[in-house]
Amino acid sequence: MAETEKGPLLIKRYASRRLYNTETSDYVTLEAIAKFIREGREVQIVDLKTGDDLTRQYLIQIIAEHESRGETMLPINVLTDLVRSYQTQAGSMVPQFLASSFEMLRESQAKMMENMTHMPNPLASMPGFDAMQKQQAAFLKAMTGGIMGGTSGPDPADESHTEDDLDAIKKQLAELQSKLNKLGK
Repeated sequence: MAETEKGPLLIKRYASRRLYNTETSDYVTLEAIAKFIREGREVQIVDLKTGDDLTRQYLIQIIAEHESRGETMLPINVLTDLVRSYQTQAGSMVPQFLASSFEMLRESQAKMMENMTHMPNPLASMPGFDAMQKQQAAFLKAMTGGIMGGTSGPDPADESHTEDDLDAIKKQLAELQSKLNKLGK
C-alpha cells in the first residue's frame, strides 16, 4: 500500500503549540511537515484539545515562511488579488479557479514529461541527452517546489541522479531568481 493510500498523516497540535506526528510518535517542525507534503503525503493538523482542523492555517504559515526567506513563488500582484478577493463576490470563485489552475498545471507538466520520455527524439542519440533529461525533470520539480506531488521530476527510486546534479540546479535557480529580482527593480 502506498503512503498516500493510508490517508492523511495526522499531526496534533498541543496547547504548547508543539506539533506531534501520530505515526512516528514524535514532535515535528513546520519544515518537516512541508517535506511530507512535497513527498506527496496528505497532512491533516488538528488541535488536540478542541479537535479543530488547523491544516489550512499551518499550510499558509509554511508558504509565508518560504516567501519571507526569499523563496518567492507568488508575485505581488497575485498576493494583492488574493487579498482583494476576500472582500469581493468574485472571492467565492477564487478557490475553484486556483484548484483548476493547479490541476491544469499538473496535467500539462505530466504530459510534457511523458512527451520528453516517450516520443522519438532526434536528440536522443546525442551523448549526455539522458542526463540532460533527468536534470530538466529535476529542474521542473524544483521550480514547482514540489507542489505537484509525485507527478513530476525524476523517479525517486532512480538513484542515477546525484546530489551534485540537484545542487547545480539549485545554484542555477538561485542565479536566475537573482537576475529576475534585478530586472524587477
